[in-house]
Amino acid sequence: MGSGLWTAAAINLNDWQGWNIGAVLFTFGVLNALTNLILIHHWDWPRLIGEIIYTLFFSYFVNVFTWVFTWLGLGSWSVLARIFVSCFGVFCFCVAISLYQRANIIMHPNDDTTNILRFLYFKGNATASQIADFIPPIIVAIVAWIATGKLLGINVATVFSFLGNGVIIAWADEHVWPQLKHNFKVTPDGQA
Repeated sequence: MGSGLWTAAAINLNDWQGWNIGAVLFTFGVLNALTNLILIHHWDWPRLIGEIIYTLFFSYFVNVFTWVFTWLGLGSWSVLARIFVSCFGVFCFCVAISLYQRANIIMHPNDDTTNILRFLYFKGNATASQIADFIPPIIVAIVAWIATGKLLGINVATVFSFLGNGVIIAWADEHVWPQLKHNFKVTPDGQA
């Protein structure tokens, strides 16, 4: 019933260029980790290395979960059941993003980007930062769509994710373990 926008962009690149989805997600992650260093205005080796390691595991776990969901026959479930499972999955990962953004120990580069954008550029607005982070994969998906005439991996859950990620993350910040506060730090010169 659709995937996250970064994954949808990878699916569309796979269809257009034949590139492995896991490899594309890893490449997106590395590029995003490097972008984060530009956004925080200084080189941070621990952040970069941690994000690349996180991306390495995440990008290939996508392939594992795809296999598990295929094995479970999720694709043959009713449309309503698939919509529910997909949207519930989006809800769950948004709550998880809220928790680990507040812990701010090690994050996927895309989630770190939204955290950086949120606190350095969007005055704490989770929704605006999430939508800004979605601009690059939307552009990639559109370019692939123009090249192939097909738009894959985008459905109800993708729209739910686009519209709801920031809202759910902000909600979870207040309602799921609210004692855990954001420890995102900015130095006096504006660096994270």
